[in-house]
Amino acid sequence: MGVSLAALTLFVATSFAAPLSTPTISAVSFGHAKARFTINAGVTGAPNGFEVCYMPAALYAQYGGWPATGWWPEEGWVTYTGVGTLNTWGTQEVNFRLAPGQSIDVEIGDAEDETGVAGTLGELDDAEDWVVCVFAVGGGGSQRSPYSPNLLGSTTPQGEDCTFTIGYWKNHPEVWPVGSLTLGTVNYTSVQLMAILNQPVGGNGLISLAHQLIAAKLNIANGASDATIIATINAADAQIGGLVVPPVGAGNLAPGSTSTKTQALDDFNNGLTGPGHCGSTPTRSSTWGSVKTSIR
Repeated sequence: MGVSLAALTLFVATSFAAPLSTPTISAVSFGHAKARFTINAGVTGAPNGFEVCYMPAALYAQYGGWPATGWWPEEGWVTYTGVGTLNTWGTQEVNFRLAPGQSIDVEIGDAEDETGVAGTLGELDDAEDWVVCVFAVGGGGSQRSPYSPNLLGSTTPQGEDCTFTIGYWKNHPEVWPVGSLTLGTVNYTSVQLMAILNQPVGGNGLISLAHQLIAAKLNIANGASDATIIATINAADAQIGGLVVPPVGAGNLAPGSTSTKTQALDDFNNGLTGPGHCGSTPTRSSTWGSVKTSIR
C-alpha cells in the first residue's frame, strides 16, 4: 500500500520536530506523605502540560537513572495536563498547560482528589529519600522535553502528639477514637464518614473539604493538639453549615471557596503544621505505574 505525500510530510515533520524546552522543579516543602513543588516552564512553555516523576533514591541508584523510554515499575508519576481545582492555594482553579516562563505550584502524594491529573495519585511513604524530576509533555507536533535536573528531598518521620493522613484513617477504621463526627451542623456515623472518605471529589469542594476535616477531627480526638488548626476547623464548619456531604446528601460548594481551608487542614494532617505526623501510612496496593499512559 502506498503512502501519500501528505502523510509522509506529516510523519517527517513530526519525527524531526524540536523538543519542548525543559522545565525546572524546586521544592517548597516535604511533609509526611506529600511534597509540594514549584514548576517553572522553559522558553517554549509546557503547552500540553507536564509530568512529575519520582522514585525512592535507593531504587533510582539501582536503576542508574530515568529510562530513555517507558518507565520503571517502581516509578511514581503524575501528569498535570488539565485544570486543577484542589491544590490551588486560594484561587478558583489553575491551568497546568503553562505559558513560556510561567510558574505553578503542585503537590504529589496529595493528587487523588485533584482534577486535571492522572498517574500515581496515592500518598508517599514516610521517612523516605526521594529523587524527583519534571518534563514537558509532548503533543501538537512538539516532542516532549528532556528530563529536568533531579531534585532530592525526604518525607518526614514520625512525630509526637501527632497526626495521621486521610489514607491512614481510611485504612484503619478499627482504631477510630470516636464513632461519629459533626461536619458543619450535621452529625454522621462512622459508616457514613467512611462513605464520604471514599467518595470521589468530582469538582465538589464540599467533599474535598470534608475529607480533610474528617481526618483533622479524628486526629484531635486521638490526642493531637488543635492549637494551630482550630480556627480553620471552626471556619470550615461554619462554611459547611447544614449542607449534607455526598454520598449521604447532595451538598455542593465551589472548589475555589474551600481550597484554602482544605489545604490548611491537609498540611495539618500531613504534619507540615501542628504537632507533626505519627508514622507509617499504608501504601496503595496497586503497582506503581500500572496505569501508565502513552504520553512519553
